[in-house]
Amino acid sequence: MNTFKSSAELKASAKECMFGHYGTAVGALLIIMCINGPLTGITALLVDLTSVTGTIIYYAISFLLSLLSGLFTSGTTYLYLEIICKRPASATDIFRGFSLCPDKAILIQGFITLITYVANIPMIVLNYKILTGSESELLRLMLPYSLSLIFSGVVSVILSLLYAQAFYLLHDFPQYSAKELLARSRHLMKGHKGRLFYIYVSFLPLIVVAMLSCGIGLLWLIPYMNATQTEFFLDLIQNKSGN
Repeated sequence: MNTFKSSAELKASAKECMFGHYGTAVGALLIIMCINGPLTGITALLVDLTSVTGTIIYYAISFLLSLLSGLFTSGTTYLYLEIICKRPASATDIFRGFSLCPDKAILIQGFITLITYVANIPMIVLNYKILTGSESELLRLMLPYSLSLIFSGVVSVILSLLYAQAFYLLHDFPQYSAKELLARSRHLMKGHKGRLFYIYVSFLPLIVVAMLSCGIGLLWLIPYMNATQTEFFLDLIQNKSGN
């Protein structure tokens, strides 16, 4: 009989495992922010989004940066697996994604990002028209643009649920291809997407509070969320393997 932990139990276990490791987790988070933040900011500042060419260049660069973020996601996943499994962990573990199956991490991230971009096409087109159009056109496009944002958000949530376990599986089963890892994540999440979605939603009040602290609270909250998601994976895979 499966005995999956509740959201409260997963969070409690995550808190316990994170005790004494927040310095490492925050250090890793700051390193990633210091690398990704300037790259994203420079791209937004230098590229002209009011031209078709500039828009294409912007999203092409953003796609490449997303692939880079996949390597950091892989490294971050490795870091939290080490922490939750009570093995020695270091902030520099976030760079493990560059040496442990980087090709598969890039393919996994590339697949997810590509689907996201396809879903974002209506929003991208409408955003371009808003930036280059008149004030009357802006008012006319606000409703379809809002709907495109909602659609994009729904697709992002669905993808985050379906492929939430892909990077964890990458480190547990490095012998599998990226396609197999994505498929196994979908299979693993059958019947559990609602559980994970509930965990996501349960963090919303804390996210609001963290944002009210000018984002400083996120330095504590993001590691807590990552640890809880890692607990979810381990709970999921342990129960599934027992079938």
